Amino acid sequence: MKKIKELIIKCWNNDVLRYIFFGGCTTLVNLITYYALRLVTQINMNVANTISVAVAILFAYFVNSRFVFLSQAETYCQRFHEFVKFIGARLSTMVIEVGGVWLLVDLMKMNDFIAKFVIQFIVLALNYVFSKFLIFTRKEKKAGEEA
Repeated sequence: MKKIKELIIKCWNNDVLRYIFFGGCTTLVNLITYYALRLVTQINMNVANTISVAVAILFAYFVNSRFVFLSQAETYCQRFHEFVKFIGARLSTMVIEVGGVWLLVDLMKMNDFIAKFVIQFIVLALNYVFSKFLIFTRKEKKAGEEA
């Protein structure tokens, strides 16, 4: 049991592994929302895709800032600035996602559920890079400052 606890702590201390876990959760939110909208409401594919991505973006900001990248934003202004950068980056990958699904479905005649799933891998990788290097950047501690 001690080994399992140590493994869990080691995994938790790795931001890539946390991102993969919470990215998977975000992907589930995205896919479940999309599938529910498509299967239950029969809403248009592009509208369902846009709504599901928007819901996933809000979920992703919360988990990424709090659990993955351990945001260091201390004031509402800093948090708002971080949120705006996050939304901007996610809107760019949303364009890639919506356009990618459309491309795979309309031009390559792929099933929309499969296309949505495939595009998630590209979006997941891009979102990690944007979050790690552009949004949740860590302030370097100067000599003499507490960690």
